[in-house]
Amino acid sequence: MQLAFKDFRVLEGINGSPWVGFKHFEVMFTSTSQFWRVFRNTVVISLYHIIFGFPAAIVLALIFNEIRGKVFKRVTQSISYLPHFLSWVILAGLFGTILSPSTGIVNYILTMLGLDTIYFLGDPDYFRFTLVTTSIWKEVGWGTIIYLAALASINPNLYEAASIDGAGRWKQTLHITLPSILPVICIMFIFQISGILDAGFDQILNLYHPAVYEVADILDTYVFRVGLSQMQYSLTTAVGLFKNVIALLLVLGTDYFIKKAGQEGLF
Repeated sequence: MQLAFKDFRVLEGINGSPWVGFKHFEVMFTSTSQFWRVFRNTVVISLYHIIFGFPAAIVLALIFNEIRGKVFKRVTQSISYLPHFLSWVILAGLFGTILSPSTGIVNYILTMLGLDTIYFLGDPDYFRFTLVTTSIWKEVGWGTIIYLAALASINPNLYEAASIDGAGRWKQTLHITLPSILPVICIMFIFQISGILDAGFDQILNLYHPAVYEVADILDTYVFRVGLSQMQYSLTTAVGLFKNVIALLLVLGTDYFIKKAGQEGLF
């Protein structure tokens, strides 16, 4: 934290470097035009993850919960978990091959359908879509684990009583399943909001390149690139500290509003 308020000098170390107060924060907010671009990109990409990725895990968990065959259920769950354990270094090469505009199978299918090829990883108009889609594919199965644990704790007598009263599977899901796991959904939503400035460093670092910096460069990749390659350690530490303060405020704010809505929060 001291680095954010000092001009870091390697030979003098952290303690020996001179204090400069809020100089780096002033530079960050006024002189660094890149900062607002990467900040906007971070928020936009994170919102896409929340809007499309957060409900995806809930929906998939509900689908798994409806599967009656135990063997088939375990197999499908295991298949959905597997991508989580693959590194983005590996997946970057895999998606680079699959989505290639010249040799990729996706563009081959588009060509067969009479459509134009798309450079998914090189066209700024499609890069964010590709980021969100591949991230959901990788993490949606892993994200169902907590929801499945919450679903397993629901009293089966509630479903039996609802069935006797004539409620179908849809009404049981709407009036029993979702209200029962709502506290868990709220807690996970707080965590999701708190990470709104974490837009997926590993994924973007391995997939992006200068052609898509305008729409893909986020706070973490900016800190990594500028802090290490240009050795602006104090400035990028100030960016990181700013990010952490915002994350803390988002956690506290989301927790407050969830409590106001009648649900249990974190604190």
